[in-house]
Amino acid sequence: MPKILLVEDDISLRDVYFARLQADGYDLSVASNGEEALAMAVRVRPDLIVLDVMMPRISGFDVLDMIRTTPDLAHTKVIMMTALGSTTDRERGERLGVDKYLVKSQVTLEDVVLNIKKILNTPAASTGEKIVGAPEQAKTDKTEDTPPAPTPEA
Repeated sequence: MPKILLVEDDISLRDVYFARLQADGYDLSVASNGEEALAMAVRVRPDLIVLDVMMPRISGFDVLDMIRTTPDLAHTKVIMMTALGSTTDRERGERLGVDKYLVKSQVTLEDVVLNIKKILNTPAASTGEKIVGAPEQAKTDKTEDTPPAPTPEA
């Protein structure tokens, strides 16, 4: 199962996410500030980092910048989970190379889990459930999927 580094300074929130992700079988590590996050990322080499932005010592934005400029970590998937919902903050995260930017007040625990599964390509991501923040897929007209119209009886 993929390795996830959960970086959150709010202990209660971190515990909730940890329990939910552990129930799905993920291999989890935790950090409570940006400094711990960087050290843990180098040591553990996670497949995904779920990263808070407003943290002690080093902000999530700075952590993301350091991850993207560290050759061994540069391709690590990163989801930012933050209370910062402004366009400026979102754009900053995107410029720094975040894979997904989620505003805590706009998503549920299950939305976060679905986004994690989608980014990691883990099985439950293809259940057809809507992924928060993902563009809607365009509908296509596939005649092979449409049963033939019944013909009137003569």
